[in-house]
Amino acid sequence: MRDDWKKHLIDAGAEFEGDLLRDFGNAERERRVAVNGDVICDLSHRGLLEVRGKGAQSFLQGQFGNDIREVSETRSQLSSFSSPKGRAYAVFRVMLDRDAYLLEMNPGQVETVRKRLAMFVMRAEVVIENAEDSRIRFGLSGPTAEQQLAAALGTFPTEINDVLSRKGVSVVRVQHMVHPRFEFAGEIDACRSLWNDLNVHSAPVGPEGWRLLDILAGVPTIYPETSETFVPQMVNLHALNGISFKKGCYPGQEVVARMHYLGKLKRRMFRLAIEGQERPMPGSPVYRASGDPGQPDGEIVDAVMHPDGLYAALAVVQIAASEEPLRWGSPDGSAAHVIPLPYTVPGSA
Repeated sequence: MRDDWKKHLIDAGAEFEGDLLRDFGNAERERRVAVNGDVICDLSHRGLLEVRGKGAQSFLQGQFGNDIREVSETRSQLSSFSSPKGRAYAVFRVMLDRDAYLLEMNPGQVETVRKRLAMFVMRAEVVIENAEDSRIRFGLSGPTAEQQLAAALGTFPTEINDVLSRKGVSVVRVQHMVHPRFEFAGEIDACRSLWNDLNVHSAPVGPEGWRLLDILAGVPTIYPETSETFVPQMVNLHALNGISFKKGCYPGQEVVARMHYLGKLKRRMFRLAIEGQERPMPGSPVYRASGDPGQPDGEIVDAVMHPDGLYAALAVVQIAASEEPLRWGSPDGSAAHVIPLPYTVPGSA
């Protein structure tokens, strides 16, 4: 994290462990406010790759699962980068900032994606760099988020994935459960000014608050523990407009297309509420209560403590198994209750 932005956050009450922002003094309260109130959250905990050059668009079009030609300075998208076997190395948001494509993802996957992409550059005029400190990034969520942006910037994006630029800051509207959510990127002076404007009516929260909101919105994150585990449809990217079935070839395209055109989706991502004191980690197993201990029925994608005392989780689970009582960790482990997602998943009935 940049020292100047870190100082700004400390002045706002942030508490750090090294360079990692932990919270703003009361993690439990922050979880409650994140779900029900207006919050702002630093997003420096997310990794960022920058891909630029005259050949960037055509290069990325041949690598990613979504149609990169639809990304513009007014439109972002979710996308994925997969192995030849169709398993995702990472899921990320793609934005266009002048002549550079920005890929925001879990920081643990940045170097994996950078190295894999670099293998395919060949003679393309493309530069791929870690850009986590190149722009300040933070988010806003809450019942009055739109009104606050209207007051601070004069406008706001109205559709999911839409982007606009005002007063030196790019604003993108992202998937949400109930309350509108927005993410911002820009230079420090512009972001510091906007943060201060929003901080009047919104409480600052640590990264776990935003992670919780992603889970409640049904937005997947790929971690090193789950890299090359899921085909993009398994983490509901087709329900989030994160896959194009009309574009040309890319790594894993045959597997993704075959699942779409020829097969019924047998595994998909569900939201779970998990009992117990131990945090379910990415990649840990989910079972049906009557299941085989040697054969999990699913894997955790992500999990964060919810203010109701249960863990809010996303998990890829056999659709047939989801209709039975589920357990986390073992067939007789903590109960895991299926909770409706805020969107419909095509092809999973």
